[in-house]
Amino acid sequence: MLDTMKEKGTKEMNEEQVQYAKFEQFCKNTLAEKEKSITTASDKIETLEADIEQAVAEAERLGKEVTAHSADIEKATAEKDEATALRAKERADFATALADYTESIDAVGRALKVLKEAREKSSFVQLSAVRQLKMVPKDTAASIDAFLETEKAAPEPKTYEFQSGGVIGMMESLQDKFVDERVSLEKGEQEKKHSFAMLVQSLEAQLAQSKKDMDSKSQFQAKRRQDKASSEGELAETSQEKASDSKYSSDLQATCRQKAAAFDERQKLRKEEIEAIGKAQDIIASNVAGKAEQHLPSLLQRASLAFLRSEGGLSASAAGAPEVARFLQQRASQLNSRVLSAAAMRAGADPMEKVKAMIGQLIIKMQEQANEEATKQGWCDAELSTNKATREEKADASEALQSEMDELSAAITKLGEEVVTLNKEVTELNSAMSSATELRQKEKQKNAATVRDAKEAQAAVAQALMVLKEFYAKAGEATSFVQSSGGQPETFDAPYKGMGGESGGVVSMLEVIESDFARLQAETEASEEAAKTEFDEFMEDSKVDKATKTKTAEHKAGKKQAKTQELTTLEGDLQGTAKELDAAKAYYEKLKPDCVDTGASYAQRKVQREQELKDLETALKMLS
Repeated sequence: MLDTMKEKGTKEMNEEQVQYAKFEQFCKNTLAEKEKSITTASDKIETLEADIEQAVAEAERLGKEVTAHSADIEKATAEKDEATALRAKERADFATALADYTESIDAVGRALKVLKEAREKSSFVQLSAVRQLKMVPKDTAASIDAFLETEKAAPEPKTYEFQSGGVIGMMESLQDKFVDERVSLEKGEQEKKHSFAMLVQSLEAQLAQSKKDMDSKSQFQAKRRQDKASSEGELAETSQEKASDSKYSSDLQATCRQKAAAFDERQKLRKEEIEAIGKAQDIIASNVAGKAEQHLPSLLQRASLAFLRSEGGLSASAAGAPEVARFLQQRASQLNSRVLSAAAMRAGADPMEKVKAMIGQLIIKMQEQANEEATKQGWCDAELSTNKATREEKADASEALQSEMDELSAAITKLGEEVVTLNKEVTELNSAMSSATELRQKEKQKNAATVRDAKEAQAAVAQALMVLKEFYAKAGEATSFVQSSGGQPETFDAPYKGMGGESGGVVSMLEVIESDFARLQAETEASEEAAKTEFDEFMEDSKVDKATKTKTAEHKAGKKQAKTQELTTLEGDLQGTAKELDAAKAYYEKLKPDCVDTGASYAQRKVQREQELKDLETALKMLS
């Protein structure tokens, strides 16, 4: 019975060692995984918090910029409306003034024509009409009134002598004044029109850009808010996972510590128990066995008979070495056990005492082998579990590194393409700026030549007008003198007045030509100013765009270089991980002969050995 207790205690202690080795490996692997998960979650939480903070700051900044763009849009719209209203008023005032000047020029022209033809009543009527014009200066109106009063008060001569030379000169000066002022009015209108067009163009461009910027920043602001919400959700989920992993890790650590303490305590108690059983066996063997044989033979005989009946069905007279040999051989055949077969052969050949000693030694040896195999199996289980975890970890790490390398390679390729595209766009911008500069120089030269020609033409026309006006003024005075002196030759039917209507037509035509050249000059100068402004804006925008693209290309090139270095580092990490994985696989191949490819499983071998030990113990008891 003590032998059975010792065997049972040893067996259970070995089983506990194997079981605890598995549990200890589980604790080690699981805690390492949880620690890794917690560290990863902490890093992710830190990154997400930074992303959320950045998203909030950018959303606030973009909100302020959107508000500023909205204010710019309102301001530009108000300026445009105000400028449009002012332009409408200026246009209405110009139309009114132009109509007044045109009416005044026509009235003065009719009055001049009548005065030059010396029609008295018509002259009074025309001069009165001119007097009523609101464009007529006060001093001219006063002169006309004085002339009319003088003519009314003068006695009617027998032969009417037209005394209107001074009035004609005054009217011609007035007509010239009106024409000059109308030309200035039209020129001013063209300048105001051009200025309004440039202002509206600038405001519309500003409005379009502000709306574009506001829409773009509003969309980006919405995206950043969405990113913030997404990051907050991910942060909450990651924080929850981290808290769960931390709690699980803490609980598992406590459990593992408790299990370790309990295992140490149980192992200590089991060892002490086995030692106590061994001491009891020694005491019984030295002090009790002989006395029992002397004083309790009938009891021992009955116990042996009862045992043989229950175990082997043998009688006391049959409990000899040959019977034990037959029993062991029979069990060897049933279990296919070489150990029992060898023991049966020895039992049949050796004397009983040698057989008993041989069986006892064999039992001890098999128990030692069982302990060694249990220890080895625990070591194998631990090593195989650790090796499997290592192989899986390195395989996962290799896959993760390869995936990250693929992503980096794709990003590097994309960045390279973007850098090439940006450099190409910068080259195209340089070409466009060069072409625009060349075209601008040609346009500027052409406009300068046009303005110069227009100025020269105006000067020439003005000189021609002055010559013609001086001539016809002198011709009008000479004609008046001839008419008043009555010295005309008898061959002329009427006094000579010059070319009359033709002279007026030539002067009017030259005035129109002069006005056309003035308008050409104004329009060309306005066009030159607009082209210059547009060119300057284009060059400024192109410079900004070029600088942005150049800076972006440099940034992306630097980013590409950094990712290339990161890829090189990952390639080194992958090689190192691959070596570690190969080493783990090689170690697994070394473990296989002793721990995997061992024929029957450990559980099968354990069951067979336990049965062999029982049969050997039965045989030993039969011999005892």
